[in-house]
Amino acid sequence: MGVAVVIMVINGVRHQHRELERVRKRLALLDRAATRIGTTLRVDDTCAEPADFLSSELADMAAVMMYPAPHGSEHLPEHHPPPERHGPVLLRMAGVAAVPHLQDYLVEIRATVGEQLHYRHGSSVQRCLDSGRPVVENQLSAEELSRSIPDMEHFPAHRAVGVHSDLVVPLTARGHLMGVVVLVRVGDSPPFEHQDVVMAQDLVGRAAIGLDNARRYAREHGIAVELQRALLSEGLCPRPGIEVATRYLPAGDSALVGGDWYDVIPMSRRRTLLAMGDVMGHGVEAAVAMSHYRAMLRVVAADGLPPHAMLERLDELITRSGTDRPATCLLVLADPENGECLYTSAGHLPPAILAADGKVGLFPVPVGPPLGTGFGGYEMVTGCCTPGRTLLLYTDGLVERREQDVDEWLGRLTRQRLPSDGSLEDQLAVLLAGLVPGGTAGDDVAVMAARLAP
Repeated sequence: MGVAVVIMVINGVRHQHRELERVRKRLALLDRAATRIGTTLRVDDTCAEPADFLSSELADMAAVMMYPAPHGSEHLPEHHPPPERHGPVLLRMAGVAAVPHLQDYLVEIRATVGEQLHYRHGSSVQRCLDSGRPVVENQLSAEELSRSIPDMEHFPAHRAVGVHSDLVVPLTARGHLMGVVVLVRVGDSPPFEHQDVVMAQDLVGRAAIGLDNARRYAREHGIAVELQRALLSEGLCPRPGIEVATRYLPAGDSALVGGDWYDVIPMSRRRTLLAMGDVMGHGVEAAVAMSHYRAMLRVVAADGLPPHAMLERLDELITRSGTDRPATCLLVLADPENGECLYTSAGHLPPAILAADGKVGLFPVPVGPPLGTGFGGYEMVTGCCTPGRTLLLYTDGLVERREQDVDEWLGRLTRQRLPSDGSLEDQLAVLLAGLVPGGTAGDDVAVMAARLAP
């Protein structure tokens, strides 16, 4: 009796040690996953990360399969379509990865991102989507394997590489089913166990939240870009005596867009008001605020006030509206008949002048407080605007670099050499190529080039 008790105690201790070791491994795996899954808001990378991690840590191959976006849309669907209980399920491969010795296998079965695949009724993928729970198939028979793969043409490749088990986990975040993650084991790898299923659910759940965040981000980013571009394209009609060209570049994936704006407003006596502004913040809210400020400026400009008085009125209106989004703004009233421009600034970067020799210089304008602060006190200066010289207005995304101070930012601009006798579009193209290599900046960029006609 005593020996039996001792054996039971020893076995219990061993079981406890095994459980503790399993928990330790699970926590270590989740800790590694925290540094490799959900590290970005780029949708493609967010799909690739769990595939890469799961194929190296929990399976021999992993694929992230998503419901395809609606026709003509670049974004992932908001909700999954109703399941077809007796028909095939269409999914898009959003991420796929495998251990090194299976790379040729991926090529052979054409497992590539963007591929759309039909999974038939009764497949493990279809059953997982239907139930919303993980589905495990170990020691797959030929019939089970043929039912679960999307294309029978690739059946021999699956058999040749030794596919014997699959685990399908639903990709669900905030109550929305977005697709599945498929894990596959081949050759000498063991079948999936219960602990593998639990671990896969934890990891896929983490990936699903990251993917849903990326999807929401991409959707808002797209709305802000489309809204801003639509607003900036309004009302920029050619004006007599002056040429104008504009460019807008949305920020890269690292930041939302929405606050930069420009406008060209006709005034009396063949004059033209040029405006460049930047609303604080990013996203749809900043784009909407930008549209309000732009509309307010047009109303104020209709009274024919001098530029500094326009900023005074605009500051009053924005402050009275109770907005919490200050904005910088630079106004230039171009007068072709007199060959001069009137400048005033509300916290904005100075305009630049492209001379006939191709050199870029800054034109000093007294800087008043940003709009929406209620302080007012804007000043106006006059500058010569003769034909052959190009005026450049821009937002800080063109020159700003976080590791540099303001003088270094502006120094980058003045070191540019532009074709003084080229078209305004050519000048902007050279300017952007020099300051925004690859066409992607950390912040959105708006730039305007204006030149008095000969």
